[in-house]
Amino acid sequence: MKRFYFFLTLLAAIALACSVAGAPTATNLPVETATASPLETITPVLPIQPAASSLPSTTNNPPQQNPRGNAATPSMSDVTYCTMDGVALKMDLYYPLSDQSPLPVTMYVHGGGWSNGDKAEGSGAQEIPALQNAGFLVVSVNYRLAPEYPFPAMILDIKCAVRYLRAQASQYNLDPNRIGVWGGSAGGHLVNLLGTTDESAGFDVGEYLEYSSRVQAVVSMFGPTDLTVQFEGGYEGASRVFDGFDAALASPVTYVSAEDPPFLMLHGDTDKLVPIEQSQILLAALQAVGVPAELVTVINAGHSFKPVGGKTINPSRKEITQMVVEFFEFKLK
Repeated sequence: MKRFYFFLTLLAAIALACSVAGAPTATNLPVETATASPLETITPVLPIQPAASSLPSTTNNPPQQNPRGNAATPSMSDVTYCTMDGVALKMDLYYPLSDQSPLPVTMYVHGGGWSNGDKAEGSGAQEIPALQNAGFLVVSVNYRLAPEYPFPAMILDIKCAVRYLRAQASQYNLDPNRIGVWGGSAGGHLVNLLGTTDESAGFDVGEYLEYSSRVQAVVSMFGPTDLTVQFEGGYEGASRVFDGFDAALASPVTYVSAEDPPFLMLHGDTDKLVPIEQSQILLAALQAVGVPAELVTVINAGHSFKPVGGKTINPSRKEITQMVVEFFEFKLK
């Protein structure tokens, strides 16, 4: 019996020794500290980004602001606004750095003798960044050119541009009741026509005819107004442009009425191509029917406000731009 108890005691001792030998020592126990792991200390917590498929599409949706704020780079370029005779007509849109909604619009019509030029060029193009910075949605349009497309192709096109803007007002976040236009030389002639003609003139053809092409303010820079009068840059000098179209029916002064919008005209006093008398004719006709109209004579300025005889023009080109901005701000805001 003593041997049996001795044997049990021996087995218990062996078991205890084995359990002690397998237990971790104080030196190999894990130590808890407050220091984060290297991964936690160098990896920032980032917001969850939506998958690309869940992002809204920007196709046919204009930006609410132009992040570049640079008129040399339109917010939207070469947008087709209408198609005439198979020609896709293009416009650029420059959004302001503004959260105003809906946006007032100013539309630029370039010059070039009705036969050349581009929506990003011309003597009035330098007003684009100033108007953009003033909170306007600025639109610049191309139109068909002579002699391939003689008059009235040009006025048909820009009237279609105005109707297009109204048709797309919600898409472009613009106010269809606050549209102003400006242009120089041949562009001045075309915006003069935009300001004085309604549907009865016969220039509204093509798309979006359920919308009006009337505008709410006009700035004309040295633009022809009465083509029945002879002058260097007029009807006879541009016969290939008008191709026999009646000079009176191509003249803005023919259509003046009391319903016309306010006009600001700017003209050089020594302009030989389009003499200042052209603006004076339209000024008198507009004022005679009670339309608010003003003519600013630019001293020492020829066509396109180019200084004559090495003299400084007055008002300066910078001051002219400010006048244009202030006019549109007063009439459209």
